[in-house]
Amino acid sequence: MKLRVLVVDDNENNLMLEQDLLELAGFEVFGAGNAADAITIARRERPDVIAMDIRLPDMRGSEAARILRQGEGTCDIPIVFVTSSVMPAGREELTGIANSEFIGKPINTRTFAEQIRRFCVRDGEQVERSHDK
Repeated sequence: MKLRVLVVDDNENNLMLEQDLLELAGFEVFGAGNAADAITIARRERPDVIAMDIRLPDMRGSEAARILRQGEGTCDIPIVFVTSSVMPAGREELTGIANSEFIGKPINTRTFAEQIRRFCVRDGEQVERSHDK
């Protein structure tokens, strides 16, 4: 069974790049350009992990994450914030969001899919790294 990831970014180029990299790595990928769509898709599809930008047009990614943390079925989905705000001051808003990490932009196209894979959880257990090529 393919790992399922929801990619959330309002920059269409970033969204397409991240989706393409993950699809090439064997993920089933869903995309959203704003937080409201991301919340709807996450509730419906229940992905193994969410890769989300912090700066979204309708609300901050951290706010969307807090909403997801309150929902049944979405409360334990790992969230990887993919952001250019890698300085400690820019990451303060992520404090207290359980089961979350961050990857700095620009992403490394060679390692991005494996970084996302490390945060995947299925049936309450971290998914082992795939060595299938």
